[in-house]
Amino acid sequence: MVVLGPVLLVSMDGSILFLAMPRISQALAPTADQALWILDIYGFAVGSLLIAFGNIGDRYGRLRLLMIGAAIFGIGSATAAFAPTAELLIAARALMGIAGATLLPSALAVLSELFSAPRRRAQAIGIFAAAFAAGFAIGPIVGGMLLERFWWGSVFLVNLPVIALFLIFAPVLLGEVRTTRPGRVDIFSVATSAAGLLLAIYGLKHAAAEGLSTTAVLAGVAGLALLAWFARRQRALEHPLMDLSLFRDRVFTVAVVTGLLPLAAWSAAAYLAGIYLQSVLDLPIVQAALLALPGATVLTTTCIVTPMVVDRVGKRAALIVCHFSIAAGLLFLLPATTDGGIGWYIASTVIAGVGYGISFAVVADTTVGAVPTERAGSAGAIAETSNEIGNALGIALLGSLAALIFRLQGPDLASTLDETLQLPGLAPATVVNAKASFVTGLHVAAAVASLLHVALGILALRWLPQAGLEQPAPATALATTADRQRLGSRPASPTSGPLTPRQSACSRTGSSGGLGGTRR
Repeated sequence: MVVLGPVLLVSMDGSILFLAMPRISQALAPTADQALWILDIYGFAVGSLLIAFGNIGDRYGRLRLLMIGAAIFGIGSATAAFAPTAELLIAARALMGIAGATLLPSALAVLSELFSAPRRRAQAIGIFAAAFAAGFAIGPIVGGMLLERFWWGSVFLVNLPVIALFLIFAPVLLGEVRTTRPGRVDIFSVATSAAGLLLAIYGLKHAAAEGLSTTAVLAGVAGLALLAWFARRQRALEHPLMDLSLFRDRVFTVAVVTGLLPLAAWSAAAYLAGIYLQSVLDLPIVQAALLALPGATVLTTTCIVTPMVVDRVGKRAALIVCHFSIAAGLLFLLPATTDGGIGWYIASTVIAGVGYGISFAVVADTTVGAVPTERAGSAGAIAETSNEIGNALGIALLGSLAALIFRLQGPDLASTLDETLQLPGLAPATVVNAKASFVTGLHVAAAVASLLHVALGILALRWLPQAGLEQPAPATALATTADRQRLGSRPASPTSGPLTPRQSACSRTGSSGGLGGTRR
């Protein structure tokens, strides 16, 4: 319970602003570009630093990192609550993201140590995934409830009591989970991964919101170049931040992509749907928040039961169901119109919620189960990175796509629907045009996300053969000696016992190569 508190907060803060943005827009008057940065700078900060902090926790102690991160997260929350300008709010959200990056991988690594038996570990990670998913799902609901009675800054102050309890109890209850492993953190890799990601997304966001420009193109190209250099550098390092050899395993690769794409679809749909319910259908904020409850319930429940279901049907079937259910759920947003669409919205969240829940549980267990305990933090960071980057990319890419449609088809009076509706003296025809243009953007974003999930579902169906996914691989095919030495895993022991089905699904050798550092 101590571990799950910060996990819930970190994920909840990734979505708590979805319903709060209209209030923030009224209070701080951010530009369209600033509004997107307020929403997704948090996810980019978390995602770009998770790998680094996962390695730091593995090497220098997870308890220390958890305590420092929790304290900084509380400071960032208090600063964001009372930010007088959009610029300061963006800075505070970035600080919260940096702190959140220290909490998630260490918390997942703690569970890997406390529950060493594969089945118990899977159950614990399922609960971790449920808490993480519940945070994303209830973020808009909690935000809506708070905004009904308090000012917009209250959505950040709710973090402080949980952080205070964590700082009190963590040193007592988590003192035994500290572990270290050799190697130094490569500062150049940390800097290039973070800078490359931010530059690439900035260029894309700027182009979508304001059109192509020299600045946008240069930023995007520079970002992609840095990310390419980062990937190349990891192959040469003795202790890389991201072990690219893990992606030789097909189940691992599809699982990580499954962590990214569903979060992108979910965050974009939740953000755009929040604006749709409030600004297009003119629903009160509490009613808009309560409409998200059915989908949140399905998502959280699916997270909890997924490990038990995967034991019976295997990861291949779970991944396929995940993507096709999300694709179907997103299509239910297409019949929504400016006159009504509440029923379609609820159906969309419930159907897609099954896929979202599967993605959380499968990704976390697959990545942590693929490496020895001493690397659990850095492996867990890969899972959380795919989630957080997906959350930020959903708003940046699909949100920017919707913004582009609005800019092209709307009345061309302001960059966003909320800004347009706040202009004085609008004619009724202009209001109708603005709302219709926003709904068109919502439809386009949902359709694109649905098509991407159909494509990934087909890839999982064709790329992951049924045979071999649930059978233990021969001992000689698991990992080379060089892989074990490079990843710091222990040699197999005669008393280790056979791999369980869950372990074999996580650590088997894919047809494209061995998975180094396999857990035994």
